[in-house]
Amino acid sequence: MSATLSWKLKRLQAMRPAEVCWRVQQAVGTALGRMRPFGPPAVPAPDVRRVSCPWLRLPSAQRAAGCLDAADRIASGRFDIFSLRGAELGSPPKWNRDPRTGTEAPLRYGKGLDYRDARVVGDIKYLWEPNRHLHLVTLAQAYDLSGDVRYFEIIQTHLESWFESCPYPLGPNWASALEAGIRLINWSVTWQLLGGAGSPLFEGAERSRFRRRWLDSVYRHCEFIEGNFSRYSSANNHLIGEAAGLVIAGITWPCWPRSRTWVDTARAVLEREAVAQNGDDGVNLEQAVSYQQFVLDLLILPLLAGRANGVGFSAVYYGRIEAMLEYLASIMDVGGNVPMIGDADDAVVLKLDHSAGFCPYRSLLATGALLFQRGDFKAKAGALDDKTRWLMGEGADAAFERIDARGALLPVKRGFPSGGYYILGCDFETPRELRLVVDAGPLGYEAIAAHGHADALSFTLSAGGLEFLVDPGTYAYHTQAPWRHYFRGTGAHNTARVDGVDQSQPGGHFLWLRKAKAFRTLWQSGTDEEVFEGWHDGYASRPDPVIHRRRITLDRRMRRVVIEDRFEMAGEHLVELFFHCDERCTVERAKPGYRIARGGTSIALRIPQAANAACTIYTGSEAPIAGWVSRRFDDKCPAPTIVWQARLVGTTVLRTEIDCP
Repeated sequence: MSATLSWKLKRLQAMRPAEVCWRVQQAVGTALGRMRPFGPPAVPAPDVRRVSCPWLRLPSAQRAAGCLDAADRIASGRFDIFSLRGAELGSPPKWNRDPRTGTEAPLRYGKGLDYRDARVVGDIKYLWEPNRHLHLVTLAQAYDLSGDVRYFEIIQTHLESWFESCPYPLGPNWASALEAGIRLINWSVTWQLLGGAGSPLFEGAERSRFRRRWLDSVYRHCEFIEGNFSRYSSANNHLIGEAAGLVIAGITWPCWPRSRTWVDTARAVLEREAVAQNGDDGVNLEQAVSYQQFVLDLLILPLLAGRANGVGFSAVYYGRIEAMLEYLASIMDVGGNVPMIGDADDAVVLKLDHSAGFCPYRSLLATGALLFQRGDFKAKAGALDDKTRWLMGEGADAAFERIDARGALLPVKRGFPSGGYYILGCDFETPRELRLVVDAGPLGYEAIAAHGHADALSFTLSAGGLEFLVDPGTYAYHTQAPWRHYFRGTGAHNTARVDGVDQSQPGGHFLWLRKAKAFRTLWQSGTDEEVFEGWHDGYASRPDPVIHRRRITLDRRMRRVVIEDRFEMAGEHLVELFFHCDERCTVERAKPGYRIARGGTSIALRIPQAANAACTIYTGSEAPIAGWVSRRFDDKCPAPTIVWQARLVGTTVLRTEIDCP
């Protein structure tokens, strides 16, 4: 109770008066919802003669084997959920149980359920993931590819079970409008691949009743979303996901008079939020690359659904999507690696490609190449993937082949002032590529900055398409508080920390109270040299204020990176510099620094010289937590982290050099 109250008081600090009033109204509504008995609300009879045009199609080049294998695993009750690979969940699963801990969430009023409380729901990420119903799309793909009605029967069994186990509005699956929106998107695709309302699969009294029950749940989902849009400081990617689900549902099921209202209402939200939540330079303002791809899917899928059904989006909307793709293309190195900046929870809106090497970022660029006829996007994507084939349909391969990608090998852009990211490098898109991505952006979006990390003036470095100095990722969300705190803290990024304190002050798992502001003061690119310079105020409020300035210079001819860290202060402070290595790297002492090797390639790190300096390499340490990389949600592995520290007095400049032969 004390922990919950403490979080609520901190959360209150991030709200403006209008939001407080709205939250009070929501709390009253929740209290009333808990008290009154609920029966299923009346749903108007659907006019199943009113149908929409499918907005994705079976591609001729689809590799069926991987899809059928994935569907058969699901049919046998085996699921891949984050760190649980091939978990035996049953067919159908227990929809209100967290498969990781076995905790069964209570079937009480969903909006009044505290899904942040692991004692009540377990790890809500694990509980919600199978309820997004991405697996139903896999089964529907298998039916579309094979014509085997067995896959439809499994879908029917799973949905009938879900309707029974998750009655509106009870339980954890009626706690979040975002989850309802993602579920609707996957239901829409499943519905289309099964043949829609007129499919022979729905013939007969029993299957006709199933179709009606499914449509009734669609209606309740839409009404639930429209009545529970995220607002104010919670209106981040959740609001975009809610609106995307509502638009797609209204287009897919035009069988009620309300359908058009859902489309118009949600389309207006998408048009507004596409601009509000993504800078004009294409950076998603949550400052998290994983959410960049998540939001891109949520913007592109309604566009495709609308395009097939006469529902248009503005040129500004198209332009913001294109700019977001330009940012992804620019930060992706020649090996296809994308820095793990900010939070990542492995969120996927829709799974259509089942190949082992599928890359969501390359896939988005392939889709963007076809949408915008961009040769540079095609060059970065490299090849067409099955997800893009399903979305773009027959002729996608031929259309992709026709796009001219010659001469499209330089980064699309190098500076992103709204997002605060800058790219230094040389020999781009060649085996000798050197690429640094520097972060001088805001902490995160709006008042709570939920998915940002305390990473001001951090950087990543790759050479020849191999990652050497990395952002270690995220690992944990709602549970495992010490790990959540570590991975989003300053010490988990290639930057400086003062007095062992994060640049920004956390107030909860998705809340920051005091937020460091970063500024770029110089960005110039010459023939032989590139320079970035910036500073942040994260330590300016300390009793003895400290200002951290960082200058990064790349000498292209010598392939040398020089980092000058200036600490403007009066008294004595503990200063730490962090260098997080890729987990595949080895680190050896090589005075006056270290040799960091990966395969047959290595870089030389020369550390600053100071009278009382000490340097430690952590690899998989738990006391203190240090030396880890998390490539997937709830999965981590040891990785070398070099930590330099010294007690410094007065204004001091530290010089670090990195040679990249």
